[in-house]
Amino acid sequence: MCGINGIISKKNNKEQLIKEMNNKILHRGPNAEGLYTDEYVALGQRRLSIIDLAGGNQPIYNEDKSILVVYNGEIYNYQELKKELSNHEFKTNSDTEVLVHAYEEWGHDFVKKLRGMFAFCIYDKNKKELFIARDHFGIKPLYYYKNKEVFLFASEVKSFLVHPDFKKELNKEMLGAYLTFSFTPGERTFFKDVYKLPAGNYMTIDINTTEYKLHEYFKLEFSNTDKSFENVVDDISMAMKDSVKHHLISDVEVGSFLSSGVDSSYLVSLAKPDKTYTVGYTNKKYSEIDNAKDLCDRLGINNTSSIITKEEYLKAIPDVFYHMDEPTTDACSIAVYFLSKLASKDVKVVLSGEGADEFFGGYNSYDDHPYTKLPLFIRKTVASICKVLPKNKYTRYLIRRGKSLEESYVSINRNFYDDELPDVLNFTDYLPNEKIVKPVYDKYKDENELNKKLAIDIKYWLTDNVLNIVDKMTMAFSIESRVPFTDIEVFDISRKLNKEYKVRNGYTKAALREAAKKDIPNESYKKKKLGFPVPIREWIKEEDFYNEIKNTFQTKIAKSLFKTDNILKMLDDHKNGIKDNYRKIWAIYSFLKWYQVFFEESPKQEKSYIDSKKLKGQKINIKFLNLA
Repeated sequence: MCGINGIISKKNNKEQLIKEMNNKILHRGPNAEGLYTDEYVALGQRRLSIIDLAGGNQPIYNEDKSILVVYNGEIYNYQELKKELSNHEFKTNSDTEVLVHAYEEWGHDFVKKLRGMFAFCIYDKNKKELFIARDHFGIKPLYYYKNKEVFLFASEVKSFLVHPDFKKELNKEMLGAYLTFSFTPGERTFFKDVYKLPAGNYMTIDINTTEYKLHEYFKLEFSNTDKSFENVVDDISMAMKDSVKHHLISDVEVGSFLSSGVDSSYLVSLAKPDKTYTVGYTNKKYSEIDNAKDLCDRLGINNTSSIITKEEYLKAIPDVFYHMDEPTTDACSIAVYFLSKLASKDVKVVLSGEGADEFFGGYNSYDDHPYTKLPLFIRKTVASICKVLPKNKYTRYLIRRGKSLEESYVSINRNFYDDELPDVLNFTDYLPNEKIVKPVYDKYKDENELNKKLAIDIKYWLTDNVLNIVDKMTMAFSIESRVPFTDIEVFDISRKLNKEYKVRNGYTKAALREAAKKDIPNESYKKKKLGFPVPIREWIKEEDFYNEIKNTFQTKIAKSLFKTDNILKMLDDHKNGIKDNYRKIWAIYSFLKWYQVFFEESPKQEKSYIDSKKLKGQKINIKFLNLA
């Protein structure tokens, strides 16, 4: 795991600037640094050494040094690809070098052959072109920025902050979408003119003009199988064993995160790592420690756990949002932060269970309620009546179910509804939610409703929130997360599953649970989804947390963007038990805390979030490559 940066500019200060950009992501790669500069381009890479510890430093070149690469990720089939590239000269045992020679051999289409997680930049000096690609599902982040003076790309937005030609401005049009989706969906970000390279895409950039073109090399596709349920379960079992085997390829020890649910329990039962990690809370309702220890005792492996206090949780918020780059309302981000901190004391690589729900149909809302089977015209009539009634979770449900899926579903974790946004926002020119999801619904218009939901959730919830969290929080502590469920070979099995193999007899992830049952030695395979639960609902009602949020709701930026009286009433109603508003309160509070970190603190304070103490005792091998 690493971090990469790049500059295209004809100015002469690129060497110093790429070094400063690299320093901003020191946490992504404390083991080595590689730099390249010439008249047009500067490339930087921070390395966390996992494969070929001695020989894998970057940039890595082809035989005549006309092509080079900087890269973040893991190519799990690099050994198989290396055999296909036997006519090329390899100087290292790293997966990185395979990228250079695969590009030489197969051109841009070589990305279709890759199995792994990656974000990389290949510089073809002969073509005067940069080739930038991101993995199929967006496990690895990649951002870019362009104006008249410069083209920038980086693993994290914070790298751009040190470049003098980067203009830091809030893109407030994303606030409505953020409050609705619970994260920042799609290519746009909260920074003006900063975009995410979409998952499953590559970009070519002319270094003379900085003109670029996007190309989609991977498309989500669904089908049905005529195999029996039992045969499908066998297919999943084989695919998962193969995926875990590939995800264990490493020259350093691999540990695993562990909750009490089926996903991480399945991975741990297959991988049997020596070390697993779990976090919990003093409130047993929200703690998964006992279940995790039970599984590890049965498997004969170690489990290290930690209790997160409310005070620790609050103190960590600024650091979490600094590393996240953008706000999220998903409170599990802070839980993963503490998990990563715990694991970083022992290992450099961990397995994590992201992707199972989105591939195999794991969320409870994927199980149709009998009410949804009523004709739409009946549900619309009921919804029209509910619109004039007081709003609560029941009337909201009936109103939502009175619309087509395309009108109502934007994310598994939808927070605000469209008609609620005018009550909290002080402006109206925010990006309409329909504009974001419509292209996906148009593309999958002939699919059943479950597959439409899966397409939306893979495209947005998984890529822009779930995978972003696990990448940024593990990298904050210089460890690599690997996600065996979010694997192209595993997806090829899951995409062919019939609806009844995903949701069956009241169970979500039905076929996956049955496969997991073969290997999990306790009953975790049938547990309902919890997903790193956090007791925020209760904490908000306590005086210290309540006052912290109240003060934040009355800051200058809060008054500028939000209707202060309304959001304060929302907070008081929750504290007094009138209405459960904790998710909405947390969404607004999280955005405001993120804004404080990136827009109200000085650059010196921004840099202070990088915890230099985690580098103590590590050998830092910095390698400078200036081969203009």
